[in-house]
Amino acid sequence: MRREPEEKQRDPERTKARILQAALEEFAAKGFAGARVGEIAARAGVNKQLISYYFGGKEGLYQALNTRWQAEESTFADRSASLGKLAADYVRANSARRDYGRLMLWQSLTETGPPDPAFVADVRRDLEHLRQRQEDGEFPADLDPGAVLVALFSITAAGLTFPQLVRAVWGEDPESPEFAERYAHEIDKLVAHLGRGARG
Repeated sequence: MRREPEEKQRDPERTKARILQAALEEFAAKGFAGARVGEIAARAGVNKQLISYYFGGKEGLYQALNTRWQAEESTFADRSASLGKLAADYVRANSARRDYGRLMLWQSLTETGPPDPAFVADVRRDLEHLRQRQEDGEFPADLDPGAVLVALFSITAAGLTFPQLVRAVWGEDPESPEFAERYAHEIDKLVAHLGRGARG
């Protein structure tokens, strides 16, 4: 029996990966509402029917990207590390995966309805982890863990959300690995000071 070439055997997975990457770039550039399935298909070099076949349409693509982010998150977010190191890791991840950050910014700017239930569940888990860290003395007891969580989200995404501010303050390119590393180091120190305040 004639065997198909190995590359062709892998083709469905490679095609799905190309579609997801194209969707990420399109959503990052235009947001969910502005992105078009036809443009995603053209960017990926496939026909629109394949997107429906593999993902069920634009909403399915969006959910698949959320799932992919969560899988990637597990590779860089060490929950056993100090809170400062964890925040620094998110700074580096946001810099290296800027399209995901832009996707979240579009979502924040354009979606006014209730948040996605899966996102709410993730945030609730993060909040519980923060409460445990607070009990362990990583930051002062008189701080609201919810406020700390929102602040950490904002701080770690500053290279994405305030690029002009970064340039004005440091004269550096907010997209450069050098800025990400320098800023991550500073955020690690800043959060560590919270812990010293809790123990003081």
